Amino acid sequence: MKKSKENKHEALVLTGTNKLEVKSIEKPEVKPNEVLIHTAFAGICGTDHALYAGLPGSADAVPPIVLGHENSGVVAEIGSSVTNVKVGDRVTVDPNIYCGQCKYCRTGRPELCENLSAVGVTRNGGFEEYFTAPASVVYQIPDNVSLKSAAVVEPISCAVHGIKLLKVTPYQKALVIGDGFMGELFVQILQAYGIHQVDLAGVVPEKLAMNKEKFGVKNTYNTKDGDKIPEGAYDVVIEAVGLPQTQEAAIEASARGAQVLMFGVGGPDAKFQMNTYEVFQKQLTIQGSFINPNAFEDSLALLSSGKLNVEDLMSHELDYKTVDDFVNGKLGVVSKAVVKVGGEEA
Repeated sequence: MKKSKENKHEALVLTGTNKLEVKSIEKPEVKPNEVLIHTAFAGICGTDHALYAGLPGSADAVPPIVLGHENSGVVAEIGSSVTNVKVGDRVTVDPNIYCGQCKYCRTGRPELCENLSAVGVTRNGGFEEYFTAPASVVYQIPDNVSLKSAAVVEPISCAVHGIKLLKVTPYQKALVIGDGFMGELFVQILQAYGIHQVDLAGVVPEKLAMNKEKFGVKNTYNTKDGDKIPEGAYDVVIEAVGLPQTQEAAIEASARGAQVLMFGVGGPDAKFQMNTYEVFQKQLTIQGSFINPNAFEDSLALLSSGKLNVEDLMSHELDYKTVDDFVNGKLGVVSKAVVKVGGEEA
């Protein structure tokens, strides 16, 4: 049977490497265990940059595909077996879908799933008017959290997962290296988890100043201007850049017994050097962090509690036509960009 024009809607489609096109595509049909979401906002992050350039994200994206793994919206339809949400609910989606059968899923480490799939990576995501997701990864948004804020629960949850891998306690001094959106999130989340002093190293004076004035950062270091990060000074160091020089700086800044979270995504072939005796002598813990298992509820609670302010970190609100300018670097310095798909009321 031929589909009517009413079943078509507008989407921003990744059609090839470095190629995004606005297309009219079929509105997805809902399976029994799925939810149809009328998209409100979709965030753009470094993973989208990588997928746009033909690099892997949490999984490989094969064009044509609709990106948008950070998203929020309103439930438009539910499948016959869905019970956790209803039509009209404001929701956000954890994009990562685990198989539940591999050895990692069966041993409590689903983030390492051998058969990982993801909304906005391996299946169509939020850069379209309507998209579907399994009900198991759809979360209701608290009444006092806006759809715009809820569009970035996924990156919040990635940071929360990283913090959960560490042992944090109030006496610690923490350093975040990187003043991008993720680094700025870590500043607030570390404070919310009770660490009494959080410092920030970065390269954008305006961001460093804002985090000091507005978000309680005690000391800032502009490494582009030659500021030196104190060596051996921090109990917790979050590396949120992914470059060899910042990874090496993270090790150097660590105190005895420190924990270093290597959160920044490096290039597939990138390497950094470290003094192995220093790792031994300081008894360092160097921890990687991948995606975001079991972290959405905590992330929504942080937003609802007011301990986390994300809208002040959002510098750009885009439409489909300006996304290409963003991923090509034509918009200048961007703290965080979100695409307005259906608006606050979706």
